Amino acid sequence: MNTSQGSAGNVIAALASFLFPGLGQLLQGRLLAAFLFFITAGIIWLISFGTMGWLIHIWACIDAAVWTKDRF
Repeated sequence: MNTSQGSAGNVIAALASFLFPGLGQLLQGRLLAAFLFFITAGIIWLISFGTMGWLIHIWACIDAAVWTKDRF
């Protein structure tokens, strides 16, 4: 999968992260980031009774959309 910023792969990863936070990162092969987004979103959804979890969803989408291999 091409994972340069703005590529079709990143768009698919961003959409996947919108459905399940961390899924886009998982598609990009970033296991730790995927796990952290998934767990953090779940905890915030539970603590805030379903109101603040969208922040992590949006953050996961943006992170998947702008990630490039050579950034780290």
